Amino acid sequence: MPISVIVPALDEGREIAAALRSAREPQVCEILVVDGGSSDDTAVRASELADRVLGSARGRALQMNAGAGVARGDVLLFLHADTRLPPGFGAAIEVAITAGAVGGRFDLVLRGQHPFLPVIAGLINLRSRWTRIFTGDQAIFVRREVFERLGGFAAIPLMEDVELSTRLRREGAIASLRQQVSTSARRWEENGLLRTILLMWSLRLGYACGVSPERLAAAYRARRG
Repeated sequence: MPISVIVPALDEGREIAAALRSAREPQVCEILVVDGGSSDDTAVRASELADRVLGSARGRALQMNAGAGVARGDVLLFLHADTRLPPGFGAAIEVAITAGAVGGRFDLVLRGQHPFLPVIAGLINLRSRWTRIFTGDQAIFVRREVFERLGGFAAIPLMEDVELSTRLRREGAIASLRQQVSTSARRWEENGLLRTILLMWSLRLGYACGVSPERLAAAYRARRG
C-alpha cells in the first residue's frame, strides 16, 4: 500500500528539512514538495530530500491538489512543512486503511515553550476525535480513490482541511491515530495563546454560519497583523 507524502510549502526554509526527514519510511513511495513561490531557499532545501519539487500557484489547497495530481501512491498523506511525522507512521496508516478507513489523521503535540501548549493540543485532539473533523496540522491521509472521487480539496483560501474532512467522514470510517505528529507552535506563541484561540474559534464559527472562506481569510490576515 504505497503512500505518497505531499508537502505544500511557502517560505519554510528553516522547517522543511526536518519535516521531509521524518517522512521517510518503507511504506512511502515518494515525497513531493509543492512550492507556492517561496522567496527563501525552501525549494533548494526541499530538492535535497524530496523525490520531486513542483511549482504551483500559491494557496495550500491548490498546492496540495497539484501534488495529488501527479502522485503515484494508493494513499495520499498531506504534511505541512512545519510538521514532523512520528516513527512508524507508515505502518500505522497501513493498518488503518487495511481495516477499512477511508482516511484519517494523527494526534498532535505543539512544539514550543509555553507551558499551556500541551493543554491546547489535548483539547484539539479530543475535539477532532469527537467530531471527526480535523486540520492540516494533524497530517491528513486519505485513500487516493476516495480523494479523487471527492474532487480533492476545495479551491478555497482557508478551511480547506475542515471542508475536506467534513465530506470525507460521509464516505466511511475515519481513523483517529494516537501516534503524535509534532507541529510548530509559532503562530500561537507569536500572536499570543488566548488571542490565537479566540481567532481560531471565531473563524470556525464564521465558517459554520456560512461566511465565505474568502472573507474569513481576509479577516485572518487582518487580525494576525
